[in-house]
Amino acid sequence: MTYEAVDFLVHVLYALKYIVVVVAFLVLVLGLDDLFIDVIYWTRTIVRGFKIFRHTARADEERLYTVAEKPLAIMVPAWQEVGVVGEMARLAASTIDYENYQIFVGTYPNDPDTQRDVDAVCQQYPNVHKVVCVRPGPTSKADCLNNVIDAILSFEGQAGIEFQGFILHDAEDVISPLELRLFNYLLPQKDMIQIPVYPYPPKWWEFTAGHYSDEFAENHGKDVVVREALAGQVPSAGVGTCFGRRAISALLDDGDGIAFDVSSLTEDYDIGFRLKQKGMVCIFARFSVKNSENALPVSWIPGMDRRFTQCICVREHFPRSFVHAVKQKSRWITGIVFQGTRNIGWTRSLILNYFLWRDRRGLLTNVLGLAVNFLMMVSLVMAGILILFPDSWRFLSIIGDSDTIRTLLICNGLLLTNRLVQRAWFVTRFYGVFQGLLSLPRVFWSNIVNFCANVRAVRLVLSFGDSRRVAWDKTSHEFPIVGDARRVPLGEYIVKRGWATEQQVQDALTSPHRRRLGHELMMRGVINSTQLVQALAEQNRVDWMDFNPFNLQAETVAQFPSYLALRYAVLPIKEDGKTLIIASETPISQVSLGAMSRKLKRKLECRLAPHGRVTLGLRHWYGGRHMNEENRLVMDVLSTRTDNADLLEEICQHQVMLGDLLRLHGVVSVPLMNQALIDFDPKKEALGEYLVGRGIIDHETLERVLKDQRNEQQKSYMIAREAA
Repeated sequence: MTYEAVDFLVHVLYALKYIVVVVAFLVLVLGLDDLFIDVIYWTRTIVRGFKIFRHTARADEERLYTVAEKPLAIMVPAWQEVGVVGEMARLAASTIDYENYQIFVGTYPNDPDTQRDVDAVCQQYPNVHKVVCVRPGPTSKADCLNNVIDAILSFEGQAGIEFQGFILHDAEDVISPLELRLFNYLLPQKDMIQIPVYPYPPKWWEFTAGHYSDEFAENHGKDVVVREALAGQVPSAGVGTCFGRRAISALLDDGDGIAFDVSSLTEDYDIGFRLKQKGMVCIFARFSVKNSENALPVSWIPGMDRRFTQCICVREHFPRSFVHAVKQKSRWITGIVFQGTRNIGWTRSLILNYFLWRDRRGLLTNVLGLAVNFLMMVSLVMAGILILFPDSWRFLSIIGDSDTIRTLLICNGLLLTNRLVQRAWFVTRFYGVFQGLLSLPRVFWSNIVNFCANVRAVRLVLSFGDSRRVAWDKTSHEFPIVGDARRVPLGEYIVKRGWATEQQVQDALTSPHRRRLGHELMMRGVINSTQLVQALAEQNRVDWMDFNPFNLQAETVAQFPSYLALRYAVLPIKEDGKTLIIASETPISQVSLGAMSRKLKRKLECRLAPHGRVTLGLRHWYGGRHMNEENRLVMDVLSTRTDNADLLEEICQHQVMLGDLLRLHGVVSVPLMNQALIDFDPKKEALGEYLVGRGIIDHETLERVLKDQRNEQQKSYMIAREAA
């Protein structure tokens, strides 16, 4: 080594000694800041354990069922989310223990692939609605959500309802089965509700994805809990957040009809402070369920705690690549530190300012984290050289002989040990001991990711000259991709099977009669009901079954309540072990099927039925005194001639339900009808009068549609009278 190099190294080490002093002092301040949160959390936990939970049992999920379902709206912004939205809707429909909700997906006019995917989802799930933003994307998440809220308010006017909760989710979120029931239970007493977010655990070597798990486990396990207890304020995580109607109304009023700040990259974070300043109640809801079937599935690993793993939370995959993680975190830093300081500023509350400081200190801690990594590496390298080469040059230690520095380092060492223990504890309670141990080395990788995100955020703000001009930098999402979403038209299936020609299908489509295509082809004698149901089953990818509604077992029918049968237009046809098979003439939404299954406390499977079978079956088994003389004659003839398949087929062709006619007349859409049916009680009033009372249709429209239905019933009567 040359003397010039030695001199340079000596000067560097001398400078590092002073850097160590500054860094050690700042780390001490930040460490004491974190220690304060730790002390508050554990003191609060111990006190509550002795004073409250020692004498009072913790609430369980049974309490959530004591409140009637309120209408809830889920808002999902989607820019380039092909395949993701469909899987989210499928999982939600099959797992969420709730019926009275609608999903509104915000798309962009210049993103046709996502639009096509959402269109296919809407056809399969009537409670999913596509919203197309006015401006081309990508704009900002806030802008997309504002368009979604406009669509929600429009739907409210059409359906005659008022949503009581507006829930934020991303397209890749996996929602807990009881999430909506928890929100429903807390509304309207709470104005903003945030539930925990837990990333899915990565492979052991995936430190980038793993550091998200570590940070969220500690933040949503401890830090936000303390924040709510001391400041009464909770920042939204952007997902798993429910805004009450009072909160949304206040935000709309503030923004002159615009709820979310379109120039903010972290509009959800900002809203938590805006609501707090209005005196609204914002809470962080950690609610654990006792029955594991009511929680998101997890593989049990030693170290897990039931109260952590079975809490109602949001699960999702976070970025696995370093580049994507830096992009996402730089957006958070820009929104919270730069835009947040400008938009929110500081408040008159000392305790709230303290948590604002904790939010914004990331700009400092991210730099210090890398500095600590670097200084530790230098110290280890210098010590290693002396061990491996004892006769080499001996340089000045960057720690030196100062008692002050040594005291600082000892204190920081203790605080660092506490930090590592705290993080490992909360990671272990949710993810298990293996991930808890991995959280220790991941701290150092987290420092590198956060530092790079810091640099990128500062560079973006400086390049734009104004933090509010920084564009929305979308994070790529991970979710299983659904299959081919293209919905083949019914006519194409029928022509493909050779049951009709293209000209016959075209003639049926242009018919002056208001009938569905399949029904019109039946009335023209081109196909029969069996062929139609086969085509519908293939189109919707469901099973079908032919049956005579007058030959069903009375014991089977008796197991299915009339209010469910008439509300959803389904008919119980047989039992298959513990599963009850029901039939419907149109595909049943998984949301409705799940609601029926929960009410009956047994598994249900639905089959498509040939045209008219369910209509006649409902009239025969559940109609009773509501039938007129003409309908009674039809029922009597068919029930005494159950072996006459041709007669059944002929009469079935003229059966049509009121709901189908309303949709054919363009009066009520499928989503609107499904929403209306949630509150419909067939025991109290007829469907038509109920829809009039809700303001969905008027009396004139009802009479016009009923006239069409009576005309078809008259034809059935004439056929039955001739057969009699």
